[in-house]
Amino acid sequence: MTLVIVFGVSIFAALMLCFLLLMGRSSAQSALLEQVTREARSTAPVTGPWKSGIRGDMLAKPFTAFRRSFASEPNPEIVRRLLLAGYRKPYHADIFLGSRLAVPAVLGLTVALVFTDNVFIFFVIALIVGYFAPDFWLSHAINRRRHELKLSLPDGLDLMSICLEAGLGMDQAVVRVGQELEMSHRALSEELLLINFEQRAGVQRIAAWQSFATRAGFESARSFVAMLIQTDRFGTPIAKSLGVFSDALRTQRRQLAEERAAKTTIKLVPPLVFCIFPSMGVVIVGPAFVAIKTFFAHFLH
Repeated sequence: MTLVIVFGVSIFAALMLCFLLLMGRSSAQSALLEQVTREARSTAPVTGPWKSGIRGDMLAKPFTAFRRSFASEPNPEIVRRLLLAGYRKPYHADIFLGSRLAVPAVLGLTVALVFTDNVFIFFVIALIVGYFAPDFWLSHAINRRRHELKLSLPDGLDLMSICLEAGLGMDQAVVRVGQELEMSHRALSEELLLINFEQRAGVQRIAAWQSFATRAGFESARSFVAMLIQTDRFGTPIAKSLGVFSDALRTQRRQLAEERAAKTTIKLVPPLVFCIFPSMGVVIVGPAFVAIKTFFAHFLH
């Protein structure tokens, strides 16, 4: 057991070394940018979302201190993937990077304490599963958020079309829809409010919507942004275009639901064959088989 624990500590140290070698180095520009953003956060007022994220910030403090000793900012690819999943806080990347080290160590220690036979094999499997588990979870979170955005986009476009027909401008309609959909469609609400924040920060409207299409990552969002670019270029009424596009999305969503409903017949075949038919066969054929066996037993005697 002592040898296994020593081996586990060695593997953990090796993973930390690999993590440090793969971590990107900081530059002077990134260090200056981090200093400016830190000063901005320190002068910003404490709001409700910041209060809700204090516990996550406290959890990320050890990983943040460990990471800052080697790099001033986390890996941009990890930050981008977390952004696609809806995690935009600065400490989310540090928690994710720390989980790549903590999860294998916890699983390896649990295997070393629980299992008594074939400990080495289960220990290696636990390390591999623990290292790749955060990546699998993040991929699942990205796909789930994209699915939520895809389902909520038609409702958001309908509400945006109503706001435009009521006299609001495009930017005001985006803010209004983002506020109204906060309870029913949180993912779309966050994306719309982020578009508004980017425009207030100086990003052009088309660039902000193209960033939204990139974050959404599905064809309907890209088509919607292309429609916005076309209406802005040719000066066509955007409210009417939004209404037509939302009707098309709703029709597409209904056709997708009908397609999934039609596939249920094929998907029910394996449960019928492997679960229901054997039990029905036992109930129907079983008594007849017992009767035939009893008959031949009496006939032979």
